Amino acid sequence: MSDSVVSIHSASGTLAKQVIQQAPEGMLIAPVWKRIAAFMLDTLLITIVLSFITQLRGGQPITAVLLQFSYFSEGPRYIAFYLMNWVIFFVSFWLYFKYTGRAYSRSYGQRAFRIAIVHDNGTVLEQHHWGNRAFDKLKYLIPIIGWLIFGLRDAYKAQSKDAEYRTSVDIKNHTVAAVDWSLPSETRFKLK
Repeated sequence: MSDSVVSIHSASGTLAKQVIQQAPEGMLIAPVWKRIAAFMLDTLLITIVLSFITQLRGGQPITAVLLQFSYFSEGPRYIAFYLMNWVIFFVSFWLYFKYTGRAYSRSYGQRAFRIAIVHDNGTVLEQHHWGNRAFDKLKYLIPIIGWLIFGLRDAYKAQSKDAEYRTSVDIKNHTVAAVDWSLPSETRFKLK
């Protein structure tokens, strides 16, 4: 029995270091289930706030209006009302992701799941990056297409070594979703 069936391989660094060459040693990539759960939490939070605000004005909540296609048969005024609700919906999400990113370097959902959005090299994103990143995330909010096409594709990419465990939003903006406690101390102190 000189040939052993057990072999020992030494791993060189963490998964982030193995996949992204600029990643600092010890940085861990956030699992895809946490990213999905954080996005769902953010969506729920914003939708509740928007519904509450629109009900205060005495009308239907915005969520009830967004999927009522019957407005298209009522005339131009109703079509404009319907489209304006969609504009308010998308702008609200864009503002939320942009300004929570600027203030906390992540959204509230990402903060709850201990996810930090950082550059490839583990440094904190500058203020001007958050607007583009927030705009890119809006594609996930498009009914049916956003969930089934963009969402599933990016969930797969976030689990793929070929895509460096990053979504299309991450690749376009040169970011990584990392576990916040695994970042270097100088980056952790800049996170809020």
